[in-house]
Amino acid sequence: MQQAAAPLLLTIEEQNQVGMRVAANGEVVFFAAKTGEQLKRIELPLPSGVRISSIGQDLPGSNLLVLGLSNGSALVMRHAYKVTYPDNRKTISPQISYPYGQEPLRLDEQGGALEHVSLNLNGERLLLTGSSGKQLYLLALNQEENMLTGEMRVEQERISLPQIAEPIKALYVDPRQQWLYVINGRAQADVFDLRSNSLNGRYKLLEDASAQVTASTQLLGGISLLIGDSKGGIAQWFMARDTDGEPRFQHIRDFALGDSAITQIKAEERRKGFIASNADGELGVFHSTAQRTLLIDPEVAKNASLLTLSPRANRVLVESDQQFKPFILRNPHPEVSWSALWSKVWYESYDEPKYIWQSTAANAEFEPKLSLAPLAFGTLKAAFYAMLLAAPLAIAAAIYTAYFMAPRMRRKVKPVIELMEAMPTVILGFFAGLFLAPYVEGHLPGIFSLLLLTPLAILLAGFLWTRLPESLRLRVPEGWESALLIPVVIGVGWFALGISSHLEAWFFGGDMRLWISNDLGITYDQRNALIVGLAMGFAVIPNIYSIAEDAVFSVPKSLTLGSLALGATPWQTLTRVVILTASPGIFSALMIGMGRAVGETMIVLMATGNTPVMEMNLFEGMRTLAANVAVEMPESEVGGSHYRVLFLAALVLLMFTFVMNTLAELIRQRLRKNYASL
Repeated sequence: MQQAAAPLLLTIEEQNQVGMRVAANGEVVFFAAKTGEQLKRIELPLPSGVRISSIGQDLPGSNLLVLGLSNGSALVMRHAYKVTYPDNRKTISPQISYPYGQEPLRLDEQGGALEHVSLNLNGERLLLTGSSGKQLYLLALNQEENMLTGEMRVEQERISLPQIAEPIKALYVDPRQQWLYVINGRAQADVFDLRSNSLNGRYKLLEDASAQVTASTQLLGGISLLIGDSKGGIAQWFMARDTDGEPRFQHIRDFALGDSAITQIKAEERRKGFIASNADGELGVFHSTAQRTLLIDPEVAKNASLLTLSPRANRVLVESDQQFKPFILRNPHPEVSWSALWSKVWYESYDEPKYIWQSTAANAEFEPKLSLAPLAFGTLKAAFYAMLLAAPLAIAAAIYTAYFMAPRMRRKVKPVIELMEAMPTVILGFFAGLFLAPYVEGHLPGIFSLLLLTPLAILLAGFLWTRLPESLRLRVPEGWESALLIPVVIGVGWFALGISSHLEAWFFGGDMRLWISNDLGITYDQRNALIVGLAMGFAVIPNIYSIAEDAVFSVPKSLTLGSLALGATPWQTLTRVVILTASPGIFSALMIGMGRAVGETMIVLMATGNTPVMEMNLFEGMRTLAANVAVEMPESEVGGSHYRVLFLAALVLLMFTFVMNTLAELIRQRLRKNYASL
């Protein structure tokens, strides 16, 4: 299809069937995207003798355009595509409307041609900006509807800003209408604060003094700017707070497309990706968050005057030599990369690179944050605190039950502990989240006192037992001494929890949680790692205890009796014969317990708050790989990037358990080989 006027804009609609071309003479042509056949031609209502000198588009995904005219005025228009089904046949009817009227809005009172224009619509407020030479113009339009008559009234407000010292190359408005970005001829950006109508700062965009800015655009959402230069580089910039807490225009990351000047950059309308072309005709496909160069094609953009990307990012339309050339683009999962999954990423609106998991949000401009690092960290953190509680209790109980306890008592104690394993973890999680978490929050001094005083009380009770007259000690049958510890443990628990409020008043100003948060500066979440350690430790203890007890009990009696016959004490026999012989089984018990803790789902799901943070803080929550898969899998789009990353998380969890089990088996075999001769 032949076109005489110079092209200014090329777009393609949602279904990849209808394209739109805007020319400098005010002609808008709608055409079939596949064949280039003209479907509809519209003459824009321009004043006589006036041409379009520049064109600007609202954020990617918006159909709102502004046309800068040669007489200093600007015309705001919107293109839309109505879908109907006459005779059961799908028909797309392109339309153009003028939401602020067909009369152009005056920006330059002197009548100079607008060389650059930009606009942003935020609610009912439209911010329109343009430039002529070094002159900068800013016009705010507020549209109000009369509730009685239904008429729309537009109020205009002209905003004055400091003038620019260099010729302007591009203008962009922040989607919140807080910042105005002005790219000037010296490869610098002047950023204006529109709330105070002042200059925030002047920022150098290119380090190479011989390079120039040749192309630019806003990324989806409008927060980031993409700056292309004459050396083939593309840089991403956005506003972030510096070390002083002041917002500054920050250089985030770089991309490269050959060695020649970047000519055009087009952002995707639904993801943080973009395409770009250079003077050599190369076309590059990139993704900003993942910092990936997905494709560089040396032929697609040859002699291209304009190019565009479809809303679904699966078609590229190029105008070359006044002919339209459509190309299919397959790019299903650009946001996934090694750095996006495991490295710190500087996300939009963040002040520094961070590990973040946030897969979804309510707004369409959301930047997916798919870092698996906080989930893997949370998995290991939950397992660590659970094992910190469970391992010493379970191993010590197993050794005592198998070696010291009377057989009759052992036959009662062992089944009771193993019966704990039948407790559904969802019940434990429900109990931990609903009762244990608020109780611990209200009795923090008592809980820590209990953890500290219980072992001390047991040691003290054992010491006092040895100092009792032998006549009293012999009244207790051998192997039943542990029963005497039951009242000791109950008494210590009652005492520790009873003085909790007094300790809180004496040492922590009446509220230990506030003292932790305010005086120590440590974040306290009600559902935290301490709750997980208590609840999941309770769930892991039976696994470790049962296997370790069987391992200790299976040590041949001949070894024990032989050691005692040679003059060793029972304690020496335990530490130098029994434990060493049973060490492969004890180690296996620990690894199986660790595997159970790593793969646990319901307890951590209900008792941690599910906050994917990388903090070893005992009083802060976490999110584990297993809990994350359980929570988000039902909501993920089948086949999408989020869906696949969840499967990857499950694979990482499987690799954790596989590596731990492999190491456990290697160490167990080595222990068995070393102590098999005992």
